[in-house]
Amino acid sequence: MNWNSRTQLLLGEEGVKKLASSHVLVVGLGGVGAYAAEQLARAGIGKMTIVDCDTVNVTNKNRQLLALDSTVGRPKVEVMAERIRDINPDVEVVALNQYLKDQSIIDLMEQPFDYIVDAIDTLAPKVFLLYYAVQNKQNIVSCMGSGGKLNPSMIQVADIAKSHNCRLAFYVRKRLHRLGIREGITVVFSPEKVADSAVSIEEQTENKIATVGTISYMPAMFGCYCASHVIREILARD
Repeated sequence: MNWNSRTQLLLGEEGVKKLASSHVLVVGLGGVGAYAAEQLARAGIGKMTIVDCDTVNVTNKNRQLLALDSTVGRPKVEVMAERIRDINPDVEVVALNQYLKDQSIIDLMEQPFDYIVDAIDTLAPKVFLLYYAVQNKQNIVSCMGSGGKLNPSMIQVADIAKSHNCRLAFYVRKRLHRLGIREGITVVFSPEKVADSAVSIEEQTENKIATVGTISYMPAMFGCYCASHVIREILARD
């Protein structure tokens, strides 16, 4: 039996073909991005480009799909590519073990993607990716902060202009406003209030100003919301 026969039963042959002919870019393979990438692979996306420069750390084990004792120290793109190919041997995977910034983002965005998942957790490259996606009219869904949240029923998918009570979304909006962008980017966010006790201020840098406590299931939920949005948008196309 075909491995995705249950998907075909739900979506029909035409729907499966749409997914199989699509190319999705996932940037960031941490708590959110790896779950998004796996759900896209299990849905039958035919080509995936995955990007991350990090290795699996033992502190990732409480929330990240790729984090196991057996994978600690390995590049996340390498582990993710293996999982995707193990799910669907026919998938084409482009695995880029690099930190996307400035020119590398511009170069990557020269090729067309059917959809982009932004799961970057540092501010400058996140904003740069969003800006160039808009400039190149690329379809993108961006994940805001899942840290410090406990209630999955509060997760929302909305235009970035409607995001609220999210520290990361606030800073992303602020940067985008300077670039002339106030709306038109779909985001996954939660307005759930983050307790002060869940935040550890480590260093006041431009990109990352704090470490936020995270429960196991919330990044996974955010990733699933991102994947769901991408899949349904692709299926809705003529």
